[in-house]
Amino acid sequence: MMRGGTSRGLYFHRSDLPVRESTRNQVLLACMGSPHTRQVDGLGGAHPLTSKAAIISPSADPSVDVDYLFLQVMVDRAEVSDSQNCGNILAGVGPFAIEQNLVRANDGETSVRIRMVNTGGLAVARVQTPGGVVSYDGLARIDGVLGTAAPVMLDFLDLSGASCGALLPTGNATDLVAGMSVTCIDNGMPVVLIRANELGKTGYESPAELEADTELKQRIEVVRLQTGQLMNLGDVASKTVPKMCLIARPRNGGTLSTRTFIPHRVHETIGVLGAVSVATACMLNGSVAYELAATVSGATRRSLDVEHPGGFFTVEIETAQNAAQLEVKRSSLLRTARKIMQGQVFVPASVWAGL
Repeated sequence: MMRGGTSRGLYFHRSDLPVRESTRNQVLLACMGSPHTRQVDGLGGAHPLTSKAAIISPSADPSVDVDYLFLQVMVDRAEVSDSQNCGNILAGVGPFAIEQNLVRANDGETSVRIRMVNTGGLAVARVQTPGGVVSYDGLARIDGVLGTAAPVMLDFLDLSGASCGALLPTGNATDLVAGMSVTCIDNGMPVVLIRANELGKTGYESPAELEADTELKQRIEVVRLQTGQLMNLGDVASKTVPKMCLIARPRNGGTLSTRTFIPHRVHETIGVLGAVSVATACMLNGSVAYELAATVSGATRRSLDVEHPGGFFTVEIETAQNAAQLEVKRSSLLRTARKIMQGQVFVPASVWAGL
């Protein structure tokens, strides 16, 4: 069990789980204690951010060190989804791979090349390994986590359109959906951006306030279902994507203020890859974020601070303008991770047998 960024999950060797997908999913549900709102019979934390799994294996690709499959284990229903990546849990993949002897450590820093199986994208995690040993102690701080830890730098090499087939899956910087202007974007995570004031909100409300607004959630879900089709994701009624992001002008010196539905609970911060997609939209002339964002017009390389309820998330992004289209050349960000425990989790024998 590891904390990766602002999430927590169970990390497995692929070879330690059943080969059959349906049985594997039942095992993961049993590990977490789902379906149950408190997950009292498992290791889940009764929240989507603490009910996640990473399945890791050596990669058959000689240019890649390990393959990483992310699975979202639903809290209150018997469902396991592979429809998205998770950049927070990704932060723990490099340390796990090194400690489990899947990657040989260097003295000082070790780079781990990771294929994100969900979308086929490639990430490089730079892990602190003084003396050839993973170090979790350090001075790096991220909002949403107490204290400091060793930095884990994540470089994303080919995220654009990973889930939807294009950075702008609708072909437009802005679309009109359910009477509202939205930007549909996919630079690692399918995200729909909506100006908060179009929904009668400031964009500075707390997650609890937004979650308590049933009418607001219904309106957002209408937009989500329609944009899912527009973004080549099909019927998203039972999917965790796209994420819905309410945006407003920055309030605390950052680039843009955000409140993110993931998709039905409100994130206490913002997802890693969701932040990358939002930051990209800030640099896209014509998007709903462009005029609100505190950016420099025409800049092609920026460090953007995406504000969220718990602070801000810094994304470094480099772009190029080619044939009137925005090309994302590189995205990188800082995360931290911590190993919480290592051992055995017990599941009923009937579940493992697939009965």
